[in-house]
Amino acid sequence: MQTVAGPKLVSCDPSDGARDLVGGALTITMMFDRSIKCPSDQKSRISVNGDASIRDVTASTNKLEIGVSGLRPGETYTVTVPEGTVLGYSSNQKPAEEIRITFSMKYVEPYVPSDPGSMKPLVNPNASKEATLVYNFLQEQSGKKTLSGAQSSHSHKNDFVDFIYNNIGEHPALAGYDFLFLQFSPTPSNWNWVQNYNDISAPREQWASGGLVSYMWHWNVPDSKEAWDNGVKNYNFDGYAFYTSDTSFDIREALKPGTWQNDFIMKDIEEVAGYLQLLEDENIPVLWRPLHEAAGNYDVYGSNGAWFWWGSQGAEPCKQLWRLLYDQLVNVHGLDNLIWVWTVDVTKGAEDQYLDWYPGDEYVDILGVDIYAQDVEAKTRQYEALVDMTGGEKLVAISECGNIPDPAKCMEAGNRWSWFMVWCTTDSNGNLALNNKDWSYNTLEHWKNVMGSPYVLNREDMPSFVIPSGPFRAPHCHSERAKRVEESE
Repeated sequence: MQTVAGPKLVSCDPSDGARDLVGGALTITMMFDRSIKCPSDQKSRISVNGDASIRDVTASTNKLEIGVSGLRPGETYTVTVPEGTVLGYSSNQKPAEEIRITFSMKYVEPYVPSDPGSMKPLVNPNASKEATLVYNFLQEQSGKKTLSGAQSSHSHKNDFVDFIYNNIGEHPALAGYDFLFLQFSPTPSNWNWVQNYNDISAPREQWASGGLVSYMWHWNVPDSKEAWDNGVKNYNFDGYAFYTSDTSFDIREALKPGTWQNDFIMKDIEEVAGYLQLLEDENIPVLWRPLHEAAGNYDVYGSNGAWFWWGSQGAEPCKQLWRLLYDQLVNVHGLDNLIWVWTVDVTKGAEDQYLDWYPGDEYVDILGVDIYAQDVEAKTRQYEALVDMTGGEKLVAISECGNIPDPAKCMEAGNRWSWFMVWCTTDSNGNLALNNKDWSYNTLEHWKNVMGSPYVLNREDMPSFVIPSGPFRAPHCHSERAKRVEESE
């Protein structure tokens, strides 16, 4: 049989020699003149120089896609596909020749604090350099700029962040993720819309692209020891819940060593610590926001007021759990990449109860408030209530929102919000959307005005926080949220 020429590269995106690319990760798409294959034992031969790495390689029809991550601003990279890696389907075809694609990343100015001596320190005295840089940056921006933010869906991907970019043209500066599916480890194989928490490609991309990373935790707990022994087996979370109304799990028992409830939460904390450690291993700091909205409705103490189990028995057990979580993650598991964010909810008239639930200045770095209001006003009442909690010693943020408060109105009112975080929005069919009937003010025009505001920083506006001298470490669970729209001002 006569041997014929092998597959030929006809195009590549980005092209060889491309300059000023942005982002910490990208996919190189190579198109060939015929159908190709790339055997599994050959994929590992594809390489990239420097601290970057090849994350995944897929071949389909005449297309080869190569994922590259760990890209640093201002650096030049070459991806090499050795001869014999790409093959044609006919046995008489020669393998493709070696391919080299060189590209350079746009230089992004590294962040250098203007007056580090004047900055307040993080509550963890051993906080990482990157976490300290981020905290210093937020302090410097306070009163000048607010960071845009978006909570990704519970898929542990940048789906909502990218959706906003595709519609508005800029990425949110802050991406939020959630440990909602902690009990599924590993995630069931048929849940292809969910990534395991071991896969940190989404937060890695966000961080390496200049953005910041936030994690929260809708902490599902078993209703009984039997439910724990049986384990979660389906998406309905049979036997598990985070809503107070759906579980009898008792936080008071969970705080007593030797109980099965305590064994459960300690195991969960250890597992979460492992996933957070993956981020610390790559020098990615985390705005860490567990036990959110603990008091729920401040007008009613106890289970009738708290919609999450961690607040179901009042303030004292909840504060103990926060301090236990801090001690375990920081002092036992040695996580120094966390910036601790305490969240209140906004029941009108409950401001004098905020301090009853507050874990203490020594355990909290930033105060957040979750606001779901049918307007885009400045939210001065909520801002002043948070500032009063610590006499202005802590930064404050809109840690969740539906409709986005107008940045110009916020600045005019003197409200120094560090960021806003729009909850992942879907339409009536479950598809990602910029607005819906519950937060209808988030029109395309409003989004563009917000993201284009001189008072807002998007990911494209952010400096680099990567330490130059170091290695690169670089169904909707809130279905009831629309029912908890803030009371009228």
